[in-house]
Amino acid sequence: MSSQPGPGLPFLPGCSFRDPMKTCFHRSQTLGYKNGYAFSWLPTVGSGGERLYVNQLSQAELDELSSKRPTLTYGKVKRAPPSGFIPAHVAFDKKILKFDAYFQEDVPLSPEEHYRIRQVCIYYYLEDDSMYVVEPVVQNSGIPQGKHIRRHRVPKNDHGEHYHWKDLNRGINITMYGRTYRIVDCDRFTQVLRFYAMWDDTNSIFGENRPYIIHYYLADDTVEVREVHKQNDGRDPFPLLIRRQRLPKTFVDKKKTFPTCVMEISDQEVLEWYTAKDFAVGKSTTLLGRNFFIYDCDEFTRNFYRDKFGITDFQPVEIKKKPPEEVPQIIPPYNGFGILEDTLQNCFSLLPKPPRKDVIKMLENDNKVLRYQVALESPNPEDRKRRFILSYFLSNDMISIYEPPVRNSGIIGGKYLRKTRVAKPGSTTENATYYGPSDLTIGSTIEVFGHRFVITDADEYVLNYMESNAESFPAATLQSLRDHFHPKQVVKETDNSDIPKLGTSKKELDELIVCVQEELKPHNHLNNKNIQEAFLQCDKDGSGILDKAKFLSLCDSLSVPTNTTLLNKLIDQCSCGENQINYRDFLRAFPS
Repeated sequence: MSSQPGPGLPFLPGCSFRDPMKTCFHRSQTLGYKNGYAFSWLPTVGSGGERLYVNQLSQAELDELSSKRPTLTYGKVKRAPPSGFIPAHVAFDKKILKFDAYFQEDVPLSPEEHYRIRQVCIYYYLEDDSMYVVEPVVQNSGIPQGKHIRRHRVPKNDHGEHYHWKDLNRGINITMYGRTYRIVDCDRFTQVLRFYAMWDDTNSIFGENRPYIIHYYLADDTVEVREVHKQNDGRDPFPLLIRRQRLPKTFVDKKKTFPTCVMEISDQEVLEWYTAKDFAVGKSTTLLGRNFFIYDCDEFTRNFYRDKFGITDFQPVEIKKKPPEEVPQIIPPYNGFGILEDTLQNCFSLLPKPPRKDVIKMLENDNKVLRYQVALESPNPEDRKRRFILSYFLSNDMISIYEPPVRNSGIIGGKYLRKTRVAKPGSTTENATYYGPSDLTIGSTIEVFGHRFVITDADEYVLNYMESNAESFPAATLQSLRDHFHPKQVVKETDNSDIPKLGTSKKELDELIVCVQEELKPHNHLNNKNIQEAFLQCDKDGSGILDKAKFLSLCDSLSVPTNTTLLNKLIDQCSCGENQINYRDFLRAFPS
């Protein structure tokens, strides 16, 4: 049994009454079948046939449906894209509503007047719904005038509501902070005229062209000049060059002794003030002694001048900045300390940073070293006999040179060059190229800080590493190592055989001479004809036999590499006793 509350009573226990005339309490049917299919519909009436308000369309929805026309569409209905969102501070920027009002002030202590009327201006800023109340200053009024209420959102009542522009209109009273204002008038909708100008101050010392924005307020014919700051421009962050004020254009003729520096400018001293018609694109204007050239304005300013003054020429003036002369950076030559990157970093910063390292390369090639045997190329015969071990570190592309100590040589061995990157001849700090594994071939010459070294031998690990990474090295480098190690493999096989070293057959001697000739191919500096003539001149009796000491000294003078394995074996095969050598078989390795 349903019960309805009485008129004006809440729906609570004790406040509802049963209708004694109601006899029907059934619910309306919402299920049914049509063509063998079950379907449902929304109920049209409530229990007992009462009117149902829940599923009824509102009057606004009915009006909207009545205004729609049927359209034929294929597929899904394409909805229009939503309009772009524009925030209020952008859409209503510089849009201000101005109202003229007055308020009545009681004067309790004056026998001549009981109250006075004070006129004010109420400004409403649409961008943030803030308000600002100011009283125009009247000279010699004897009353403190000016700002009454600072700009902020003014509370309307004690419920947390604030004044809205809909609450302001002509002929109404508005109360703010206990004072009632009577609004009597309002002006036409205003906005601020904005001009883009340039101040040419290049005639003064350290002067330059500085951009500014000039705002002209149509509400009170005031002008302000705002500075345009850029990041890291080196200037103090002051927003204004000229505060908002009325600017004089023409002064009344006055004496030179008039103290303008200590007195305020009033209407008696000014013949004409600046107005909106004094600003135009492409013209210069002088504001407080500074000459500003206006080169552009915004869209609202164009529309205002087009409607107000009929001006249609708003072609912006292109302001080209003279680009500063580029000072070429001169990189000093390499001073010999550290690597070339160190010298280059000293030119970029007062606190140089170390060059970046390839960490992945260091991890992948850690403890991987390529070792070579090198000989010093020097005009001094004693230095030509010196042998060095050159180590190339694949992790950081550095080179170190070590000289093994030799007893009774008169030269102290040890570290000759610490680990460092060695630049190729002709490298500069701007374009530095360093020696790499591809440059270290058998017989090649490398220059290390003014000293020249000839590569004479290498470890077998060098050949194995380059063969396993053949795609990273030139074919000529890999082939030179293969040609160098092939005769050594032949000698190893010969040494491991049962044939004695002495008493070798002619066939085996011929094979050894062929291997020696292959080993001497990288030594292009050898002149076989001079070698043969030198040995023949030393053999005065023509016996073909020379003393071993004289033989070795002659080889050193001719730069013959007697320290190689194959040449030492050939010298052993050509020995006749302990101190004599048959040089005729030896010269077969140097055909003319």
